[in-house]
Amino acid sequence: MNKLIKRRLPLTTNHLSDHPLLNRIYQSRGITSPQELELSLQRLHSPMLLANIEKAVELLQTILEKQGKIVVVGDFDADGATSTALAILALRQFGFKYVDYLIPDRFSQGYGLSPSVAEIVIAKGADLVLTVDNGISSFEGITLLKSHHIQVLVTDHHLPGDELPNADAMVNPNLSDCEFPSKSLAGVGVIFYVMMALRAGLRNAGYFKEKEPNIAELLDLVALGTVADVVPLDHNNRILVNQGLNRIRAGYCRVGIQALVEISKRELSTLQASDLGFAIAPRLNAAGRLDNMALGVELLICDDLNRARQIALELDSLNQTRKEFEQEMKTEALAICAKLPKLAQQDQAHGIVLYQSDWHQGVIGILASRIKDQFHRPVIAFAQESDESEYLKGSARSISGLHMRDLLERIDSQHPDLIVKFGGHAMAAGLTLHKSNLSHFQKAFDETVENLVEPEQLQGVIYTDGELVANELNLSTAELLKQAGPWGQHFAEPTFEGDFRILQQKLLAGKHLKMMVETEQGMLLDAIWFNVDLRNYPDFSIKVARLVYKLDINEFRGNRNIQLLVEHLYV
Repeated sequence: MNKLIKRRLPLTTNHLSDHPLLNRIYQSRGITSPQELELSLQRLHSPMLLANIEKAVELLQTILEKQGKIVVVGDFDADGATSTALAILALRQFGFKYVDYLIPDRFSQGYGLSPSVAEIVIAKGADLVLTVDNGISSFEGITLLKSHHIQVLVTDHHLPGDELPNADAMVNPNLSDCEFPSKSLAGVGVIFYVMMALRAGLRNAGYFKEKEPNIAELLDLVALGTVADVVPLDHNNRILVNQGLNRIRAGYCRVGIQALVEISKRELSTLQASDLGFAIAPRLNAAGRLDNMALGVELLICDDLNRARQIALELDSLNQTRKEFEQEMKTEALAICAKLPKLAQQDQAHGIVLYQSDWHQGVIGILASRIKDQFHRPVIAFAQESDESEYLKGSARSISGLHMRDLLERIDSQHPDLIVKFGGHAMAAGLTLHKSNLSHFQKAFDETVENLVEPEQLQGVIYTDGELVANELNLSTAELLKQAGPWGQHFAEPTFEGDFRILQQKLLAGKHLKMMVETEQGMLLDAIWFNVDLRNYPDFSIKVARLVYKLDINEFRGNRNIQLLVEHLYV
């Protein structure tokens, strides 16, 4: 679809950087003071600002005193895996001897601390269940655990409903009574904060007779989980990601992360947040999508590099299989979209609901995201819960300005028997439906979206930071921008626009468009457009175009040159 180019406007006139380009970029991202650009650990919010943190620490200290058994219950995505690994490693550092973990099986058990997961935990003889990246909606599972006199500490970041489960303590920055300033912590950020508070509590109680554990060693996991979960990079999250990246670049990271970096053909010393998001996280996520995320957790808690490399190879293979599923499902989804009469008229369709009986449940989230990007509509993709089940599992992805979880809550209130269960965030959510209700839900979804969005929200917009002048198209600018991050969700990596002559076009690996372009001043530059739409490109009739791009550094055989990472092309 045709997208609009809009330039980001400054949100403040405050002086933020002595470098004019950086000053302009920071002003347009809502930074109000130079202090918000300081990324030292001293700038982190205090753990004691989290509601119920004292109770959480008290529960864990009591278990430590009697050396009770803790079972960590995680989630099957990268945030869940890093959260689980961090909890296990920190608790062991602190002297807990009996720490076990459990990752629900996506296909047979579904998300969170369900009754079937609770049954396994009971059989393990747990004294305390610690949830990470889940638990805020696990009513039945927690009730079952409590009936067996097992204590439950919930750490989560998902948005709570009107009621809360009966846990012994609950730490979640999004609880209504929580005054923690950053509501955007990922699950791994929440458990890191709980471990910070626990270490302080144990220190005050005199537990550390010799060397105190350094949980900053776990910031590599925090960085990976935070970027992977695509949470907004507010100041607090940028500190966590930056500090974790610094440790990774210096070689002070888990051998599992090192192995993933190697298999992704990246360099530890130059790793960026975008590498975590687009190269490392997908390989880790592949375990939860196609197999069981216990494989990912084992990688992250492993301390043997050779073993880590073996697991990383398995994950890379799973990721290749995931890509094949994804490509096949996307082709089928586009065929379904082509038959939607409303979608053919750009201003008619509001929400897209897709389902095919043989789609892989572990890949529908990526599929929904890809279709959302293509049509700029909120999308829900469904797959069958299991071969025998009458229920469908759905994965939803939203567009800017439309809160997906709130939208599902609105549908649920207007059509009480339609959705079996749902949960999630503003931009992504999950839900379960009975198969017989699919067409009813499709209609309700489209109508609800229509009532909640303005027409202009359905027009795809690419925001840029304007044009770079000729003397800014160089390595020093590219280096400056890399160091000015970390960039990510709600703190977008700088994107520029400009007119170029297109001198050469060729396909790389059958899917990437490699170009040689020339500026108006005669400067020759390499440009590459990854995963180009092969229906439209290469197009050798295009001689001059306006490119939307990011400035990148291409390193090849010791040579470093700038290249343009093309996001969009206008003739």
